[in-house]
Amino acid sequence: MAAAPAQQTRNLVLIGHGMVGHRLLEALAERGALAGPDGGPGWRAVVLAEEDVPAYDRVHLSSVFTGTEPGGLALPALDEGLIDLRLGDPAEHVDTAARTVTTTSGAVVPYDALVMATGSYPFVPPIPGADATGCFTYRTLYDVDALTSYAENADGSRGAVRGGVVIGGGLLGLEAAGALRTLGLATHVVEFAPRLMPLQVDDGGAAALRATIESMGVAVHTGVGAAEVDVDADGRVRSLKLSDGTRIPADLVVFSAGVRPRDRLAREAGLAVGDRGGVAVDEHCRTSDPYVYAVGECAQTCDGRVYGLVAPGYQMAEVVADRLAGDGDTVFTGADTSTKLKLLGADVASFGDPFSDVPKATEIVFSDGREGVYKKLLLGPEGQLLGGILVGDAEAYGSLKPHAGRMLPAPPAAFLMPAGEGAGQLPGAESLADDAVVCSCHNVTKGAVREAIAEHGLVDVGGVKRCTKAGTGCGGCVNTLQAVLDAAGVEKPRGLCEHFPELGRAELYELIRTEHIRSFTELMERHGAAGSAGGPAGVSGCTVCKPVVANVLGTLAPELGLRHVLEGEQATLQDSNDLFLANLQKDGTYSVVPRVPGGEISAEQLIVIGEVARDHGLYSKITGGQRIDLFGARKEDLPAIWRRLIGAGFESGQAYGKSLRTVKSCVGSKFCRFGQGDSVQLAIDLELRYRGLRAPHKFKGGVSGCLRECAEARGKDIGVIATAGGWNLYVGGNGGTTPRHADLLASDLSAAELFALIDRFLMYYIRTGERLERTSAWLERLGGTGGGIEHLREVLVADSLGICAELEAQMERHVAAYRDEWQAVLEDPEALERFSPHVSEVRFLEPGRGRAAVLADGTEAALFKDGTGEVYAVGNRDPFSGADVIANGIMGTRDGVPVVASPMHKQEFDLRTGVCLDDPSVSLPLLAVPEVPKARD
Repeated sequence: MAAAPAQQTRNLVLIGHGMVGHRLLEALAERGALAGPDGGPGWRAVVLAEEDVPAYDRVHLSSVFTGTEPGGLALPALDEGLIDLRLGDPAEHVDTAARTVTTTSGAVVPYDALVMATGSYPFVPPIPGADATGCFTYRTLYDVDALTSYAENADGSRGAVRGGVVIGGGLLGLEAAGALRTLGLATHVVEFAPRLMPLQVDDGGAAALRATIESMGVAVHTGVGAAEVDVDADGRVRSLKLSDGTRIPADLVVFSAGVRPRDRLAREAGLAVGDRGGVAVDEHCRTSDPYVYAVGECAQTCDGRVYGLVAPGYQMAEVVADRLAGDGDTVFTGADTSTKLKLLGADVASFGDPFSDVPKATEIVFSDGREGVYKKLLLGPEGQLLGGILVGDAEAYGSLKPHAGRMLPAPPAAFLMPAGEGAGQLPGAESLADDAVVCSCHNVTKGAVREAIAEHGLVDVGGVKRCTKAGTGCGGCVNTLQAVLDAAGVEKPRGLCEHFPELGRAELYELIRTEHIRSFTELMERHGAAGSAGGPAGVSGCTVCKPVVANVLGTLAPELGLRHVLEGEQATLQDSNDLFLANLQKDGTYSVVPRVPGGEISAEQLIVIGEVARDHGLYSKITGGQRIDLFGARKEDLPAIWRRLIGAGFESGQAYGKSLRTVKSCVGSKFCRFGQGDSVQLAIDLELRYRGLRAPHKFKGGVSGCLRECAEARGKDIGVIATAGGWNLYVGGNGGTTPRHADLLASDLSAAELFALIDRFLMYYIRTGERLERTSAWLERLGGTGGGIEHLREVLVADSLGICAELEAQMERHVAAYRDEWQAVLEDPEALERFSPHVSEVRFLEPGRGRAAVLADGTEAALFKDGTGEVYAVGNRDPFSGADVIANGIMGTRDGVPVVASPMHKQEFDLRTGVCLDDPSVSLPLLAVPEVPKARD
C-alpha cells in the first residue's frame, strides 16, 4: 500500500495496545505521521484496547510482586490528542471488503490502514481440572491481581494458600515461580522438556540454573508433564498429578507452558495464517490483504517464525511506521533473539545462535558448579562467534553480544574465565564496528550511539537512553553504552559526587588529614557543595561520598583521635558491610570470616569453627585465601557468633572492608625442600602488621618461599618471593576486571627493609588512590617515564618527595592503635543494639540511618529519620533481589531528594514516593509511619 499523500488525513486503526502497538504509535509520532486533534496531514489513529488500562511494560510485570505499583509500569503517554484511545472496547470483527472494524460495544470504525497487534494468549494444556478455582495464567496485570488475591487468602475461610505449582520452566514460567516465592509460597516448577529454559540454554546452562533455583527452596521437576489438577469438594485446587504419577500438594496452579498467537480476527477475516498459527506477513509486515499489517507476537514473519520477545516486535513496528509514513524501504527478515535477564536472582543470557549445527563449530565452555556459573561460546570453523550462553555470571554479555557473527577481538578465555584465572582485559567498545548492534531491543547500533553523543554532547548513559532509546528495553546493554561513552573520550566529572563536585578521594584525604577534620558534618560545612552542607544532619551526602569519607576517617583514626568506625556519626556513613562488620550476601544474610594469619590454625580453633557453623546452620567454605568462610548468618546472630569465635582466639578477618583481606603463603622453608625463606612466618607478620588498614580498595598479599611461586604472590597487590639474597617485593598485581601481574619494586631485601618499603607503598597508595581504585589501576595511572613502577621507585626508594619517614611513622601509629573491631562492638551496648532485627519505637531511630520495624499489620518496614525528625517508611524488601535489606542501606540525597540506596546493588529510591530513581518502573511501597509513643510518666 502506498504512503499517505502529504496533505491528506487518513484513518489508521490499531488493534491492541500492548508494548509493540504502543511502539508503533511512538514511531509514527517521531516521524510526524500522526494527525493532530484538528486533523491535517498524516494518520488519524484509533486504538482499540482490550484491557481497561493504557499500554504498560509487561517485561517487568513481576516487579508488581515486589512493590512496584501497577501504574509504575505505564509506558510514556503520547501527546494529548494524537490518538483516539478506546480502552476496554476490543475489536470483535474485521471486514476487509468494507475496510471496517466492529468493536465489542458495537462501534464500527473505518480504516484506510489496519494494524493487528493482538499479541498472544497463554497455552493451557487440556488436562482434567485445568479450569478449577485456583488455576491461573500469568500474562497481564489482571492475572497478577487475581493471583495475589487468591494467594493471600483462598476464600476468606480456608486460610492462606500454602504452596503453588508453575507448569512451564521457560522464561515466563520462572518469572511466575519468582512471583510465587515472593508471595511466600512453597513453590514447584514442572517442565516437560528435560531441562529448564530449553529454548535459551543447553544442558550445562540449565544444570547451573537449576542448582541456583533449588538452592532458593524452589523444587524443580523436569522431563515430566502435568496430567491432572486434583480438586476438592468445592472445586478448588488440592494438588497436581504429574505424568509419572507423582502428586504435588498445592493450593494453586499457574499455567505458563508457552503462548499461542492471537490470530482469530485474521482467520475469520480470511487473511492467510501460518500452519502453526500466526498472521502471515511479508518483509514489510503486510498481510495477504495490502491494507492490513500485523506486528508482534500475533505475526508469522517471512522467515516462518513467530517471535515471542519484545525486541523483534519493536523492529516490526519500525518497519510498519516507515511504510505508513514514507516509502517504506526498511524490511523485516528476521531478528536478534538475544536476551539477558535475572530469573529468581540468577543472571541468564543467550545471544546469537548457541545451538547452531554449523559443521566444525567449536564449543568453549567454562563451568563452576559450586558457584552456579556456566558459560559457553560457540565458534564457527573460521573462529567467528556464532552465539553463546551465560548463566550465573552474565557480566560479559554486553561485550560479547555485539560480536555475534563476527570475529572476537580477544581470546575467548578473556570473556569466560573469572578474573585472575586466565582472563585477560576485556576489549573495549573501540573493538566494535559502527554497524554492530549494541541494543537489540531497539536495534540501535554503536554508530548511532556515537553520533548521538557527538551531536547532543551526551555525557552519561541516561542521556544516551533519552536520545536513542538504547538501554530502555531489557537493560542488558547499559554497560556497553557506558563503554561507548568512554571510548568516545567523554570527560568524566572531576569530583567524587554532587556533594563534592570538585574534590576526588585523594583530595578529600589530604583535607581531612591536614585540617584535622573529625566528622562528615564538619567536612561538608567546610568543603561541601553550596546548598548541600546546610541540609538536615545525617541526610546530606550520598551512597558515594559517605562510605569514602568513612573509609578515610577510619584510616586516619590514629591521627584524628577517633576510636571506632561505628562510633557516633561514623555509623551513619557506613555501607551495610562495614555497619555490621560482615559481608552482605545475595539473600540478605551475612558471611563470617575470622582471620587466620598465614593459614595457620589450631585443632581447637577448627573445632570451634565447626561447632559455630553447626549450631547456627552456616555453610562453610575453605577459600583460596587460606581462610574458612561461614555463610548464611543472620544479622541478629552475628554478635553471638563472634563472642564464641573471639573466645577461641579469633579476630575479625575484615572481609567486609576496603582493607587488607589475606596474605597467602606456601609452606616455605618450614617443610618444603625447595624453600629458601620462611614464607609462613613472614605472611603472618605481614597480615598482623597491616590488619585493619583501610584503603581506597581491598588489597591482598602473598608470600612464596621460592621462585616456584606456589603462593601466586605476583598476582597480589603486595607480593613477596624469597631468594638466596633475601626477599623480592612485587606490587600492583591483582584480579578484578583488569587482571595484571605485579611489578618488581625492589630485590634482595632484608626483613626490615621489606617492611619499611611496604609501609611506604601502602601509605602512599592510601594518600593518592581514588575511590575504589585497585593498586593495579593506580600504578598504571601514576604513569611517568618507565611507567608507574619507576615513579614508585623514585618516591619510595629514592625518597624524591622527602616523605618516606612520614609514611613510615604514620604506619607505626596505625599498628600501635589497632584494636579488633568486633571485640570493640561486643563491649559497646549502643553498637550491639544496631544488630537487633527490628527497632521497637520510632524515637529510637538514629538520624541518617535506617532500621527495620514490624508494623501493626505485620508488614516489615524500613524506617528512616532525617535530622529534622521527619520519618519515612517504605517496604523493606529490595525489589531487585527479593531480600529484606532496604533498612540497611545508606540514606542521603540525590539532586536534593531524600533517598536510600539499596545495599545490594546501590539502586536509589526516593523516600517520599518509593520510586527507584535508576529504574522508574520499579518502586518500594510507601507505608504509614508508626505513631511516636507518648512520653512515659
